[in-house]
Amino acid sequence: MLYEALEKQCRRSRIPVDFSRAYWTPPLTPKLAYETERDQIENALGLKALVSLTDHDNIEAPMWLRTVPETAHTPISLEWSAPFAGTVFHLGVHNLPDGQAQTIVDDLAAYTRKPSERRLCELLSMLDGFPDVLLVFNHPLWTQSCVGVQRGKDDLDRFLSCAVPFLHAFEINAARSSKENNLVRELAEQWQRPVVSGGDRHGCEASGALNLTCAETFPDFVSEVRQERRSHVLLMPQYAEPLGIRNTRTLLDVIRNYPEYPVGSRRWDDRVFHPDENGGLDRSISTLWKVPPVFLEKILSCIRLLEIAAVQRAAESVFRPTVVSEVPAEILTEVIPTEVISTEAVSSEALS
Repeated sequence: MLYEALEKQCRRSRIPVDFSRAYWTPPLTPKLAYETERDQIENALGLKALVSLTDHDNIEAPMWLRTVPETAHTPISLEWSAPFAGTVFHLGVHNLPDGQAQTIVDDLAAYTRKPSERRLCELLSMLDGFPDVLLVFNHPLWTQSCVGVQRGKDDLDRFLSCAVPFLHAFEINAARSSKENNLVRELAEQWQRPVVSGGDRHGCEASGALNLTCAETFPDFVSEVRQERRSHVLLMPQYAEPLGIRNTRTLLDVIRNYPEYPVGSRRWDDRVFHPDENGGLDRSISTLWKVPPVFLEKILSCIRLLEIAAVQRAAESVFRPTVVSEVPAEILTEVIPTEVISTEAVSSEALS
């Protein structure tokens, strides 16, 4: 319904609509995202928290967090978009060295703009050369084009043949299905790599997957994974909920208004961006119209009905029979040590 309505309205728009350049940003600021992860670990588990937040292709959020005394220890991390053989792979790059972080990010961005297989191997080798850096293959079976597990096996095998000597772990992604994560586990075993947790949540819910560790610092945790190939993943209760319900909850977070936020980020259309009328600078779409189109607000109002408890229960009854809750024994934790690591994704534009 929304797709058909958008197609019709796009033809009427005075600004040419380019969905390939449009994007939305999560509702949480870096500070709120950090606190959400920390509070779940400290309050729900009673453990000390280490949190690594990754942005897509930049380090603005962790660098901002490091200016605040409370979060000055935050690792400098990002999720790197690495084009390869006609698709885009995503790599979690955690705990970059402070003095070289921006230069490294610039080198990674240059590859993203102009990829080459030889240069990819050079960059991965460079990152692997830093003993405190953790390289994670994020959601290996999912692509940005939503092809999912249908991504060409030849492309995946070719990428791993080049990259796996420098990759330290594969990701168990809390925002993907149990079926897909089980396949990722098998893939990791095939390539003799451990699995680690990744949140990848873009709404307000805390990560459904965590790592348990006895390490006192993030570099110590990196050493556990890289040198000992030891990782204990803990799946939280929300992971067992139907994925459709969790995705719907994220959608509601995205389109909700937050009057307590700073001006410019309170409404959903403040947090969605598109090129201006000249096709140049990206601007929030709230600045490109006086008010959202009536048809769009009506559709969003229908979606917001899912906030009502009775509607939620009905939706759960629809999704519940399809949930797959089996988790391989290899992913379960053996003990609850003294600390927990949470790796989580937050969009860079949340800085606004």
